[in-house]
Amino acid sequence: MKMELIKKTDPQYFEQSSYEPYDRHKYKLTFQDGHSMILDSYEQVQILWFENLRNWKGVIIDVLDKDEEKKGFA
Repeated sequence: MKMELIKKTDPQYFEQSSYEPYDRHKYKLTFQDGHSMILDSYEQVQILWFENLRNWKGVIIDVLDKDEEKKGFA
């Protein structure tokens, strides 16, 4: 069975819904010795992970709501 995909010229075709930066969360890293740090974006978490965290054992990453008062979609 051969399927044809929607062509890029079709009005129903889209690649992403928004080109604006989007990150609704903060990220808390907790280390084995008890100290922690909060990062503002997943990109920052990725950078730290690939540069350092893979060498640190027992690091826990918690996903936090960026704005506790804002619930659901705005």
